[in-house]
Amino acid sequence: MQIHTPDPAYTGSERARANFKLAWRIALAFVALIWLIQLSDWALDLGPEDLGIRPRQLAGLPGILFAPLLHGDFIHLIDNTLPLVVLGTTMLYLYPSSARTVLPAIYFGPGVAVWLFARGGSVHIGSSGLIYGMASYILAAGLIRRDRRAIAASLLVCFMYGALVWGVLPIERRVSWETHLAAALIALALAIALRHLDPPARKRYSWEDNPEEFADG
Repeated sequence: MQIHTPDPAYTGSERARANFKLAWRIALAFVALIWLIQLSDWALDLGPEDLGIRPRQLAGLPGILFAPLLHGDFIHLIDNTLPLVVLGTTMLYLYPSSARTVLPAIYFGPGVAVWLFARGGSVHIGSSGLIYGMASYILAAGLIRRDRRAIAASLLVCFMYGALVWGVLPIERRVSWETHLAAALIALALAIALRHLDPPARKRYSWEDNPEEFADG
């Protein structure tokens, strides 16, 4: 299998740097939003569980929209902050076209699955579904696509967040493993379906443009 080398004329260009800065700013803006929400809940003494997902209860339907923005406490939020910035920046920078489909799918999809199928008597909140979705997509895309940047991003995710795999198993009662599993499966399916989007700007060699000059005599 041939592994494509990124075109240095693109990766070192002003446009590429601008795209990375934009991706980083969007990821940071989302994290700032959920921090603002958490601080507001703390200051007003509000219970985030009121807007969480309650499986198969009408009162839990709004949680499909609001649950990824809410966290049980600051420790929960702190744990999610760095992964959201790192994975969000990577996702938006490497796969901008795919992100338009993937991010809404892993934001709303796991909530729908949790409302329909998760264990009863529980309330599901937190942005960990987004983390599992982005990590799974980046990891799978690196295995499917044949370019060095995708592979490098996949290895980085595996190294930094490989332990996330335990979160899709029903090991800890207070962890929404259903959200994690649904997000991971949705992302894996999309990584396959969207594998032709966001083709890398790869380096071309002279023999590719003029193959007749290098033909065997």
